[in-house]
Order: sequence, then structure tokens, then C-alpha cells
Amino acid sequence: MDTKEPFVVNRIKSVGYAFKGMLMLLKTEASIKIQFCIAVIVTIAGLYCNISATEWIMQCFAIGLVMSIEGVNTAIEAIADFIHPEHHEKIGFIKDIAAGAVFIASIASTIIGLIIYIPKLF
Repeated sequence: MDTKEPFVVNRIKSVGYAFKGMLMLLKTEASIKIQFCIAVIVTIAGLYCNISATEWIMQCFAIGLVMSIEGVNTAIEAIADFIHPEHHEKIGFIKDIAAGAVFIASIASTIIGLIIYIPKLF
């Protein structure tokens, strides 16, 4: 007999696993903690500066992009360390590429923040 769970139950469990993963990132990763603090600060700044709906969309997208890519970077690093715990040139290359992706997202997000807030502050 097939004991496959109903679709809705399976989706609810998947969301639960994703939420657990998000909390694990926030609890264990220093870079995510810093990015979360920055997200809180720019959210408060957005409320204070009364940014437009479009600016909120761009700000939320930028925050989500950086934190998501950081999560992927963390997962790549964990897999790489699991597969090859000792230092290895190819593993280092893979980790550097993943960190570079976070850096690119961070630069883009910083530019978005500057475009939104420079006109409001000066």
C-alpha cells in the first residue's frame, strides 16, 4: 500500500523545513546575523524616510537576495567541508566562487540602498 502523504501535508512539512533552515542560519552564521542587523536598520530607515512602494520592493528584493545567496554560500561551504575536510585547492576555489556571488549581491544591494537613500538624506 502506498503511504505517500497528501500534497498539502507535504508542502506544509517543506515550509517547516525551510523555516528551520532559516532559523539555523540566523542562529549559527555570523555573516547572516550582520546582514539581518543591516536589514533591520534599512527597514527602520525606510519607515523614517517614508520610501515609496517601488523603493520598498527594491529594498526587500535586495535584502532577500543577499541573505538568500549567503544561505546558498553557507550550504556550499558545509558540503565542501563535509566532502573534503582538509584544505584542498579545488575546494578553496569552489568556496571562493560562492563567496564571490555573495559579494556581487552585496555590491548590487549597496547600490540600490544608495540610490534610495542619498536623495532622501542630502
